This record gives sequence, structure tokens and C-alpha cells, in this order.
Amino acid sequence: MIYGFNPMRIPAHRVGALVLLAAVIVIVTALGFEYLGGYAACPLCLEQRYAYYVAIPLLLLALVLLSADHISVAALVFIGVAVIFLANAGLGLYHAGAEWKFWPGPDTCAAAGPLTAPVGGLLKDLATTRVVRCDEAAWRFLGLSFAGWNVVASLSLAAGGVLAAVSTRRR
Repeated sequence: MIYGFNPMRIPAHRVGALVLLAAVIVIVTALGFEYLGGYAACPLCLEQRYAYYVAIPLLLLALVLLSADHISVAALVFIGVAVIFLANAGLGLYHAGAEWKFWPGPDTCAAAGPLTAPVGGLLKDLATTRVVRCDEAAWRFLGLSFAGWNVVASLSLAAGGVLAAVSTRRR
């Protein structure tokens, strides 16, 4: 408890909704960087998005379960979401470590952007397409790459899932 603030007193609906909102913001931001910002995603980047694609519907389900007074099941779903994001943080850490050359990334980790020309222009596309590697950070902010920021986001969302589960159980 810090300065009279007890996070366990926050209603579970609020915590769960906040985790849901944060997860949506993170995945929309990632998609925005890709489709609006022009940053192509490598295969590991795409794999890290799966956690969000699974967790967002699960968070909605947990909130519905809370509303229907299925407290224990909602708490289990929140814990499941926390585990998903914890695993995703591990994948993001692996990816960030490969970018920093702490360890090698997967041998198959390279992807090209979508082909834009009809089949007749395939050779032109092959000559101008930039390969996106998992072991090269496309962007860094405050020293962290997209993968590094995903670790921060995933750990925060995992903590939020645990807090939502605990808040649910204390309801």
C-alpha cells in the first residue's frame, strides 16, 4: 500500500477493462507502425502479436463472466491471460536478445514485404524488396526496440491480469 492506495480495493471490472484497453492500444499501435509507419514486421514480431489476438477476446470473456457473477471462472481466465502475456514477454526477450546479438535468432527468421506487382513484375519486386530480419532492430526508442517495448507491455499486462484475478477473488 503506497500513500493510502491499495490496488486490491480496485474493482475487478475496472482492472480487467484497463488491461483490455491497454492490450488493444498495444496491438493497434503495432499495426499502426506496420501499416502507417512502414515498419515491416519480421516473423518473430508477428508471433508476438498472437498473444494479443488470443488475450483480447479472453479479456472480453472474463468481463462478461464477471458481469454474470461467475467469479471463479473469470479469475481463471484472468490468470490465463497473465500466463499468455508472461510467455509473450519471454518471446519478446528472446527477440530483443537476438537484436542485441546476445544469442542468435532463428535461422529462418527473415521475411519480405508483400509483393505489389503482378507475376510479370516479380523480378522487379525481388530486386527492390527489403528482407526484414529478426536480429536487426528496425527502430529504437529510449534504447528499446519494438521487441523490447513488447516485453515491457507484456509484463505490465501480465501483472494486470494477476491483479484482475486477485481483485476478482476478493470481490
